[in-house]
Amino acid sequence: MRRGTVVVLLLVVAVLLPTWYVALHGEPPSEQIEIDQSVTEMRPLQEIVDTPEKLAPSQVGVIVWVALFALVGVLAAVHRFMDTAVRAGPSDEPTVADGGRVGLPWFWTADRWVVEYDDASDAIEGIVAMGGLTILAIVFAALFTGEYLTLARTQYFGVYAAGMFTALALLTVSYYAWFLPHVEVAERRGH
Repeated sequence: MRRGTVVVLLLVVAVLLPTWYVALHGEPPSEQIEIDQSVTEMRPLQEIVDTPEKLAPSQVGVIVWVALFALVGVLAAVHRFMDTAVRAGPSDEPTVADGGRVGLPWFWTADRWVVEYDDASDAIEGIVAMGGLTILAIVFAALFTGEYLTLARTQYFGVYAAGMFTALALLTVSYYAWFLPHVEVAERRGH
C-alpha cells in the first residue's frame, strides 16, 4: 500500500472514531409498528438486512461521512481503472508524437495544439461490458417499476434505484474508457 493511501486512511479513522463514539450514545431505539398478520399477508417492513428503526442525527452524520469517503474511494478506483486498464500504457506509442494533425479541427488553433492523441480501443470487451450493463440497468428499472406497481411492497425501492443508477454510471464509464479517444491538449495563455 502506498504511503499516501495509508496517511489518508489514518486521517479518516482519526476523524471517524470520535464521531462514531458520540454517535453510539444517541437516541434509544424505538419499536417498529407492524401490520396485523391475521388480517393480511402483506409484509411491508420485511427487509434484506436488519437495520435500526431510528437513528440519531449524530449517527446519520457518521453514516453520511462514511458514505462520502466510500464515494471518493469508488471514484478514485474508477479513474484508475480508466487510466490503466483501457488506455495506452507507457510502452505503447501514442498516435500523435510527430506533430501530425489528428482529431477535430477546433483542437488546432494558433495557440492550441494536440500533444498526445490515443485513439479509442473499440475492443470487444467494451461492447460486452456495455451490453451487460445495459441489460442490468433494464432489469433494475423493471424491478423498480414492478415494486412501484405492487401494493405495499415498497421497501426495495432504494436497492433497485441504486442498482439502476450504478449500472447507468458504469455504462457511462465503460463508454468513456473504451470508445472515446484520449487527448492531451497544450494551450498558450497570456496573463
